[in-house]
Amino acid sequence: MIQNNLDPSAQEFLVNLTRIQTGIRRATDQISSGLKVNTPSDAPDQISEILQLYVDMGRNAQLQSNLARMQSEVGTAETALDTAIRAVDRARTLASLGVGTLQTAETRLILAGEVQSLLEQLVSASLTVSVGRYIFSGDEDQAPAYEINLLEPNGVNRLLTSTSTRQIQHPSGVSFTAQKTAQDIFDARNADDTYATDNVFAAVNGLRVALETNDQPGIEAALSALRGAGDHLNIELGFYGAAQNKIAEDTNFLSKLDVRLKTELSNRRDADLTAAILELERGKVHEQAALTARAQLPRTTLFDFLR
Repeated sequence: MIQNNLDPSAQEFLVNLTRIQTGIRRATDQISSGLKVNTPSDAPDQISEILQLYVDMGRNAQLQSNLARMQSEVGTAETALDTAIRAVDRARTLASLGVGTLQTAETRLILAGEVQSLLEQLVSASLTVSVGRYIFSGDEDQAPAYEINLLEPNGVNRLLTSTSTRQIQHPSGVSFTAQKTAQDIFDARNADDTYATDNVFAAVNGLRVALETNDQPGIEAALSALRGAGDHLNIELGFYGAAQNKIAEDTNFLSKLDVRLKTELSNRRDADLTAAILELERGKVHEQAALTARAQLPRTTLFDFLR
């Protein structure tokens, strides 16, 4: 056992000096780091709350990143749908031109060539890529969903049948869908897999075939089908517009939440530099005063009394 040979006054001096120097080190650390909590021992009652704030901020940042990526995809989808709507509108114009009784087989064949180009534009729209993903291929987003094939009744080959299960998550935990597949948009089917009346590919290709074969009733039927296809595309565009609004709302919410989290973290973690500087200066003054006072104490020993 180590025996303490210091007298009580010396012990008190060392305790007080240690306290002063601890305060100086704390103030110095706060000034150099800008933080009042540098180690768990600085504020053990605050650590769990600070760590949770870091977790919340990390989750918030990930959600913001997801929303930014999805916002880009939705914007790209809107552009593709706008192109598709213009293609269908042009097809309707060509159908109106072709349906006239004064049209000849030769002029209708010329119109059919332009309709084929419009069908190719629609297939190209179904293959839209954003950040390396086929955005209309659903969960199988590394593969194209369609290719042109004029031998098929709807003018295309369906390369895959995929659903879209990806969800966007709000911090509240609520999720929503912001994606449709190429089949949803361009190749609507009935329950028995027959073409729905608003099937875009089938409507445009039906017009092409009718024009090529100089089929007046077929052109009239295609014109009616194209109206339904155009209405369908506008509904799908509305879906993406609503998704874009929802993403914008959530992005704004997350931005405000980010500010709140950073403010709370700052309140718990960041140092008051003015107070830290004052504490450092005060500590140095107290330290110097204590050392000076200690140095001026009389130092008597037994030999002083034996002289």
